[in-house]
Amino acid sequence: MTSVQTETVGTWFASLDPRPPAALASRIEGLLAPFAGQASERVPEVCLEVGEQLLHELLASGSTSRGTALDLLAVDALVTYAFEAAAQSPTTLEHRAARAMARIAALPDERPV
Repeated sequence: MTSVQTETVGTWFASLDPRPPAALASRIEGLLAPFAGQASERVPEVCLEVGEQLLHELLASGSTSRGTALDLLAVDALVTYAFEAAAQSPTTLEHRAARAMARIAALPDERPV
């Protein structure tokens, strides 16, 4: 498990041990690139926001083919990393988890029919 005590979101991700498989690491790195320079304290929220946005895009497009497997793995990894990083601040973990569950659960309702 990696601590959120590193300098930026980018250095936090680069310091993950164990590293995700190369293709997944590359995809996540690309997704996090716009936030790479932000303070590492933002890792939980950034990972959750990016994962939520990607899942929203997948649901909105109806993408369920094997071609989206890497994106689905990225969503899973980003949410996992969000909570791994958030565990460094246990006093806010319960609130963050409840908020994340509500936001992610609402995504299917936002999908166009």
